[in-house]
Amino acid sequence: MEFELALTAFVALFVIIDPIGLAPLFLALTQNNTRAERRKIAFRAVLIGFSILAIFGLAGEAVLDAIGIGMPAFRISGGILLFITAMEMLFEKRTQRRENQAEPANDPSVFPIAMPLIAGPGAMTTMILLTGEYSGDIAGQAMVFGIMALVLGMVLIMFLAGNMIERLLGQTGINLISRLFGMFLAALSVQFVIDGIKQIGF
Repeated sequence: MEFELALTAFVALFVIIDPIGLAPLFLALTQNNTRAERRKIAFRAVLIGFSILAIFGLAGEAVLDAIGIGMPAFRISGGILLFITAMEMLFEKRTQRRENQAEPANDPSVFPIAMPLIAGPGAMTTMILLTGEYSGDIAGQAMVFGIMALVLGMVLIMFLAGNMIERLLGQTGINLISRLFGMFLAALSVQFVIDGIKQIGF
């Protein structure tokens, strides 16, 4: 059971953060940087992204309580948001939107790489939903943060090996994987909505 929950958390975070899809964008954003500068940007962006997602995972539910939003309502609305993201992935709208956000800069580590490309609204929502599943369970929440760190570690690897990944998969391969993960994310988002409805008592 714990393995299934951990696998669900991994798939949700991996799909929404999308390490493979981020690699070509990272290359485009750092095309004018040296290899040493590119490594620094990669490490800095992932560290900042981790910090942002950790804050939302730790304090997200408390903020919701403070403004009077219950977890069932957030779970339903979050599921809808993730479903929209899944539809964008299936119809290649997400890549276009990310490319529009990814304007080259001297140091793009904070914006747009760390936020919104790594720690975007979907990833923030997913962290709140996943940690909310383990409310009061320190071990469960630690597992979610560990999985988040694992996924961001994969993002870092993809950034550092971006040229090789892009040559290996090609644009067609990246699009195929994105659509496949979009299907998984659509199913997970529907499950979040179902769980929220059950919590209400229907």
